[in-house]
Amino acid sequence: MLPPVEIMDTTLRDGEQTSGVSFNAREKLSIARLLLEELRVSRIEIASARVSQGEQEAVRRIAEWAASKGYSDRIEALGFIDGGISLDWLGDAGCRVVNLLTKGSLKHCREQLRRTPEEHLGDIRATIDKAVARGMRVNVYLEDWSNGMQHSPEYVYAMLDALADAPVQRFMCPDTLGVLDPYATERFCGDLVRRYPRLRFDFHAHNDYDLAVANTAAAVKAGFHGVHVTVNGLGERAGNAPLSSTVAVLHDRLHRTTGIDETKINHVSRMVETYTGIRIPANRPIVGESVFTQCAGIHADGDNKNNLYFNELLPERFGRVREYALGKTSGKANIMKNLETLGIDLDEASMRKVTERVVELSDKKELVTAEDLPYIIADVLRYDLAENPVRILNYSLSLAQGLHPAASLKIEINGREYEQTSAGDGQYDAFMRALRQIYEHQLRREFPMLRNYTTVSIPPGGRTDAFVQTIITWEMGGKVFKTRGLDADQTEAAIKATIKMLNIIETNYNDHEC
Repeated sequence: MLPPVEIMDTTLRDGEQTSGVSFNAREKLSIARLLLEELRVSRIEIASARVSQGEQEAVRRIAEWAASKGYSDRIEALGFIDGGISLDWLGDAGCRVVNLLTKGSLKHCREQLRRTPEEHLGDIRATIDKAVARGMRVNVYLEDWSNGMQHSPEYVYAMLDALADAPVQRFMCPDTLGVLDPYATERFCGDLVRRYPRLRFDFHAHNDYDLAVANTAAAVKAGFHGVHVTVNGLGERAGNAPLSSTVAVLHDRLHRTTGIDETKINHVSRMVETYTGIRIPANRPIVGESVFTQCAGIHADGDNKNNLYFNELLPERFGRVREYALGKTSGKANIMKNLETLGIDLDEASMRKVTERVVELSDKKELVTAEDLPYIIADVLRYDLAENPVRILNYSLSLAQGLHPAASLKIEINGREYEQTSAGDGQYDAFMRALRQIYEHQLRREFPMLRNYTTVSIPPGGRTDAFVQTIITWEMGGKVFKTRGLDADQTEAAIKATIKMLNIIETNYNDHEC
């Protein structure tokens, strides 16, 4: 049986190089705990040496916590060939494992360092000796290794030949610029495994061509022992290999174990999303909001017939549930799935009306969710226009500079028409004042109090064509209830929610009168 693949998560180091992402010490410690104790990754890389005093304090906090838990050998940080300055910085913070950044291509060695390979090797050996003298363990990054294998493989082999007997735990092979494909990755990794069977190798992918997960799988297939990932694929440029997809591919396609608790993946991804402010794309595999949502009605129908549209990526594996979208392509099967979840049973005629209403809303680009379904059912079945006691016959809203907004409305209540005009502090306020006057002065009836008014743009993100969902909380006779309306205009949405409220109170009033 093959050994588990080591997962080294570098969210706190390489992931923090995402544009606009910076973790404070408290956030770093929180994420470290999530990674090691919830997800159970093998190792984490938490920082780069010499960044700042704040970074050193974060390393110190994590190192102290790790020591108290027996995790010290699983906490790593990036260090440099700088005469031991990085080692002092990391050692003073309590970090016991240094990932030493060296050059994995001849071009980088000559043009960035201005050193010969022999000089660079001498510097590396001296730094390793200093680290060991401090009681630290050493892993070696071969930066730009992928280009080294493509353009100067003899340099890479010379580096490994010279360091094969050094006290190095792992050699880390980064595709620094994300230039590899799975075929080249498997070939290059296989070359190293065959040539150096006693050495341990990690693969570190970047996602410039969207091949990071495929390349990572290829490296493992070739015999590499460990791989590097980040939560949500954070990292420079296009990011690194995302933990979620990498783990799923290793488990399902290569049938390898990792020790990762899959059920915690979604929770950790959402927590990191909160800390970074970088939204997870809705269609990102495993953790995207919509990836376990069936939209087409034929898929929901197939799921009812022996799960014809299921694959190995069952949402329950990742702490999630399957959902069925409501839209113009969803059909009756999707609606039935949502109704089952809500515990609602409808007859055939009612189901047809609800389906038609969902399609109508979708054609207007309105957001239709499972949470909306009870309200849609209420709209269709309880508040059918043919039966509702309250109907707006006409209304006019005006807004002019220097004048109070005004509203004129004509409304039918229980078959009788009423008209009223009023001014207010806003268009909706003017509409409500006119409505209140009808109820209190013409009908001489109690009118509900508006307790809360919430608007949400759908979809989020500030699009100008977004629909507005208005949710209004009312109180009447000691009872609190909510109504909602959807429209492209906020005032129109509020009026729709208000008309629903009127029909609720009129229906109750008429029932009591009877």
